[in-house]
Amino acid sequence: MMTAPLSLRLTGATVLRDGQMVDRSVAIEGGRISKGPLPEVDLRGYYVLPGIIDLHGAAFLRHMAPGQSLSTVLRATDHAAAAHGVTTAWMAQGWGWSEQGPHSPASAEALLDALDAYRPQALSDLRVQIACETHTVETADRLLAAVRRHSVDHVVFRNTLPEALVLSDPAPQTRALLAQAEAQKQAVPRYLCRLAEAFDTLGVTYGSYADPDGETRETFSMIGAKVCACPTRRSAAALAHAVGDPVLLRAGDLSGNRSGLPVSELIRARLCDALVSDMSYPALASAAFELSLSGRMPLSAAWALISSGPAEILRLHDRGTIDYGRRADLVIVNRATLAVEATLSGGRITHLSGPAAARFLGARTDLAMAAE
Repeated sequence: MMTAPLSLRLTGATVLRDGQMVDRSVAIEGGRISKGPLPEVDLRGYYVLPGIIDLHGAAFLRHMAPGQSLSTVLRATDHAAAAHGVTTAWMAQGWGWSEQGPHSPASAEALLDALDAYRPQALSDLRVQIACETHTVETADRLLAAVRRHSVDHVVFRNTLPEALVLSDPAPQTRALLAQAEAQKQAVPRYLCRLAEAFDTLGVTYGSYADPDGETRETFSMIGAKVCACPTRRSAAALAHAVGDPVLLRAGDLSGNRSGLPVSELIRARLCDALVSDMSYPALASAAFELSLSGRMPLSAAWALISSGPAEILRLHDRGTIDYGRRADLVIVNRATLAVEATLSGGRITHLSGPAAARFLGARTDLAMAAE
């Protein structure tokens, strides 16, 4: 069972508040940002920043192994997220053509079931983003049933069929599977429109993943799939920006670019609304500090790409910023080392390490002695 939220005042730190880095205290009570006198934790030498919100992450796949239970995978993912300041995270689960494998509808349904069971003990607010292959027409009813049953609130469309056809396994079974998917081509537009209409009714935020060009992005935008996640070409990001669609880029590509997309240039051109972890939770905070230390933008603006920006895109009005009444989702970072030493989710400590641990434990000891 989760412990009760803390009631404390964090003092002495530099805090990201109202879009500025300021020296002021932060009170937390009942899982929310509060006011009033409370027992204090001295955090001189630290940053207090809004909890990180990750809109697209696949790091959970790193914990998959033969015979490994999904509850174990979720626990490992949860702890990894918390250790790197992530308080809200969408795990990108494929919904593909095959009925077998990690990206199958069956795997998606199993993950959703497992998360429902795990959620009462979760440290972070873990959710599932369904990455739906466009050529899965025959699964429409099944997909919508899963979205309704599990209250899925984020879906992206992707089309990996062209690449799969080029790199296909010569095995007859694989060729037959791809041929079956390709045969659905004529029905795909109507299928996507049906899903889009249902998502609008259900309040699901949806978009597309890995758009290869502006034309593809425009097509998805026209059916309501507004979020442009991890485009592979600048033209797709530029088109999204021109029509007011949010662009998500991989945080890890800022320094070690594996996609060929000039992420740093896109950020400089304001063609990025949020950064996502993809396969690495540590990349999120690291990218924000890299942007700040390099002088490309103030820390307040860089951190917004992993906090208030994502919150706005997914309409999470209770988090993403430090303000009265908002969720007490906080990241406490050592200013000297830039290490995440504490994470609070809903006012509960989900990660605590380094010198910050002594600060918090000292405050709890003082509080216990005062109560005696």
